[in-house]
Amino acid sequence: MLAPFALGVAAGYAIAIPVGAIAVLILRIGMRQGLRQGALAGAGAATADLIYSASAVTVGGALSAVLAPVLVPLRLGAAAVLVAIGARLVVTRPSEAVARASATRTYAGMLGLTLLNPATIAYFVALAVALPEVSQSALARAAFVAGVALSSLSWQTILAAVGATLHARLSTRLERVASALGGVIVVALAARIAADALGVAY
Repeated sequence: MLAPFALGVAAGYAIAIPVGAIAVLILRIGMRQGLRQGALAGAGAATADLIYSASAVTVGGALSAVLAPVLVPLRLGAAAVLVAIGARLVVTRPSEAVARASATRTYAGMLGLTLLNPATIAYFVALAVALPEVSQSALARAAFVAGVALSSLSWQTILAAVGATLHARLSTRLERVASALGGVIVVALAARIAADALGVAY
């Protein structure tokens, strides 16, 4: 079962490592609220990858067909949420009090936000189709999903740790700049998601 597990690890890193809105938000949570909260946010994102990879290797084709009619509005909804978050990052001052969210809220919030991008399942469905050894048995499917979840979780935890480390080293001014830059990145990525979704619609 090493091959499906290794494929899962590679797939998990491939989708987690590219810098996106979720990565920026995990870094930001680590910077503002510390390693524990950042790691919880990362765990939420990794759980979404686990859910989508498990769905892809079990009922991927059917689920993809079910999601197809609502994919565009879901992606537009995700873009709208990200714009609101990005705008808040731009205008929030580091000196403002940061309300520490509960562990459950931090985890569930990032899980929900990551799940708002159901296009992720297309990535795993494509892998399941292209790599038949992944879906040849229940054990192979489990190994693949475990690889995806562990690699995604490890990367998200690294992001949280980097954010927490930066928190201890950034001056207020630099933190303000980093926050604004992160907000701009999130808004730009949201615009890209919306543009792609509208492109699919037309």
